[in-house]
Order: sequence, then structure tokens, then C-alpha cells
Amino acid sequence: MNRLLNALAKNDRVKEFALGFPPARAVVDRFVPGETTDDAIATVARLRDAGLYATVDHLGEYADRPEAVEAQVAEYLTLLERLGAASLTSHAEVSVKASALGLGLPDGERVALENARRICAAADAVGTTVTIDMEDHRDTDATLRLLAACREDFPATGGVLQAMLHRTPEDCRRLSGPGSRIRLCKGAYDEPASLAHATTPAIRQAYLRCLRILLRGEGHPMIATHDPVLIEAALGYLELVDRPPNAHEFQMLYGVRPAEERRLAAVGHRVRVYVPYGTDWYGYFMRRLAEKPANLALLGRALVARR
Repeated sequence: MNRLLNALAKNDRVKEFALGFPPARAVVDRFVPGETTDDAIATVARLRDAGLYATVDHLGEYADRPEAVEAQVAEYLTLLERLGAASLTSHAEVSVKASALGLGLPDGERVALENARRICAAADAVGTTVTIDMEDHRDTDATLRLLAACREDFPATGGVLQAMLHRTPEDCRRLSGPGSRIRLCKGAYDEPASLAHATTPAIRQAYLRCLRILLRGEGHPMIATHDPVLIEAALGYLELVDRPPNAHEFQMLYGVRPAEERRLAAVGHRVRVYVPYGTDWYGYFMRRLAEKPANLALLGRALVARR
């Protein structure tokens, strides 16, 4: 099922059908709180009022034309200006994907770095920062080079590592030093077995191995998971290493486990919610289904209600 859903995420015909199908859009609203900058700002404000933090992502990865890349950058600059004007930057940062910044264009690493620096500078000007998202294994090295280059001028820039990849423990060791901000997630892409763990037990074990490395380090681990097994293990590890509350955070995707977000925040942990917005929601939504096919039940209920 995971592979099927990831394949559908790349299918243009299925995408066109989903974009014009109201029941599908109704389900998407659970995970994508809106399409406009206004929607994003309003969502961040609600999260702040609930004692939660946010990282905001404008959907639109794999931009393959210079004008599409520039539109993405312009939207992030507007978003950051609006977050600053609304006094929300103490509770919100932004997440960006290298492919949205031009990585896939000719001379893509140079283009992506120039655009990432523009966004990092805008974030710094309003008192917040940026996390550079991770995509599939083909872009891992390029994305980590982008992260390292951004951190030269903007050391608070965060990165993302995917525990399912066999390489990730070593990446965790390299990126667990002072000032490093690393979001550790399981991984949402359909990777070859030669490069990644494939079963739930193996991915959980890999995640915990990587988490132990980050928690023993001197950086700021961002524990990104909805898995109750991993959350409870993380809470246990945090007690053992005696980290202060401001030296780590939990992160969850908007709409997936809101009650758990509130529970963790209530006992003193910083919880940051990943807030995606924009019209290009199809690929993001399909990956959410691929991560947890039980979410298909939401779509099924919407279809039944439509009849």
C-alpha cells in the first residue's frame, strides 16, 4: 500500500482527478489548513494561543521552471514579513525544500543556495529561522551541503534527517554538535531496500538509535514522530540525559495527533506543529496516506457522506 500511494503521488492523471474532487478536498482540509498566506498566519496564531509552536511550509516542491522557483521564494519572503508584522516569530519558523528553491534547475545547487540565503536573511531580519526539509535519497547529499553553507552565515538554520536511511546514524554524529538543530523523522519516501529500512520494527529501531545519538550530542534535537512507541521511548531517554525543556522539542504534522500535541505541551515540552499551506497539496497529502494508510478511512467516510 505504501508503494502504491507513493506511486499515485507522482501520477498526473490521478492528481487532476483529486484536485477536482470535492470529497478528497474535504479530507485534505484536515492536514492542510488553507491555501493562502492569510490561512497560514491565522493557523499559527491559533497554535500560539494554544501554547504550541509552528514551522510553516508553503507547498510546491519540485519546482522545475525558474519562474516557479521565484514564485516560491517570493511567497516565503511575504510569509516571513507577515509573521513578523503579526508578532508571531517567537512561535513560528519556516520549512523549505531544496527542490522548491531550484535544486532541480541547471546549476541547481548554486541557485538553491542563493534562494535559501535570501529566505534565511529574511527570517533573521524578523527574529526567526529556517529549517531545510529533506527529500528522497537522491538529494540527501546536496541538501546537507545546502544546510552547511546556510549555517555559515545563519547558524540557527535547521536540517532534517530520515531515520529509515542506513546512512543516517553517521549523519547524526556529524550533525549533533553545538548549535545544530536537527529534525529527526522516520522518512516519508519510497526508498530502495539497499539504502533504507523497510519494515516498521526496523525503522523504529533505526529511529531510536539515531535519537540516542542526537540526545547525547550538544545540539537541539527536534523529535518528529507521531508513533506512540517512539514518543514514550523519547520521553524515557529525555529523563536519562536530563535535558532542560528548551534543549529539545517534539514536532508533529498538522491534523495528525492534536490531542498528543496538547498532552506533551501540558507536561512542559515544546511542541512544534508542521503547518503546510498552498494550492499544491496533492503530493503532500498522498505522502500522508502512504505513511499511515489508515488515513484512507477518512477519505472513505467522506465518499460515503457524499452519496
